[in-house]
Amino acid sequence: MGFSFMQNTSAPTLRRRYDGLTILLHWATALIVIFMFASAHIWEVLDRGTPLRKGLQSVHISVGILLAVIIIGRLLWRLFTVSTGRSKQEPIAMPTAMKAASHLTHLVLYLLLISQIVLGFLFRWAQAEPFYFFGLFPIPDVFDFDSVMPRTFGMLHNNVAWALIIVAGVHALAALFHHYVLRDGTLRRMLPGSHGRS
Repeated sequence: MGFSFMQNTSAPTLRRRYDGLTILLHWATALIVIFMFASAHIWEVLDRGTPLRKGLQSVHISVGILLAVIIIGRLLWRLFTVSTGRSKQEPIAMPTAMKAASHLTHLVLYLLLISQIVLGFLFRWAQAEPFYFFGLFPIPDVFDFDSVMPRTFGMLHNNVAWALIIVAGVHALAALFHHYVLRDGTLRRMLPGSHGRS
């Protein structure tokens, strides 16, 4: 006699690629980081006080605020997918050292992103000048910094930007190595429109 109330012990289906929101937030972050780095260096060659330079700086600040929202969203979504098991992927065979390096790189990237966002806000607040999100509303000033702090925050903001670009570049090269040399499907997991279970 069968027992219809027996529990289903089959393992949950594992993903072959990340979910759509994770992919969207990942590539949005990548594009914004590239834009932020490029725009900061472009306005350095423009004359001070010109509308183009001021406009580019304004967009840079607004996109930086957008990046802060995206990173918060990524962290919250990551916590949700991990806690619900939605992020479980089919395992890819790779040496332990390579897997550890991958996890470390992701951790460093998140730390650099968060540090860069915080430093960006601190830098603008230290300048004691109002700044806006795409001209829609001002960001309130919550600190009263010493006059020496803008230079300090600006230097740290620039140094972290370079560190972020370097680590992100290493991350991108590693993804290409997995895709074209190891051919293990690592990069395809983060590409939109990839075939396979999602």
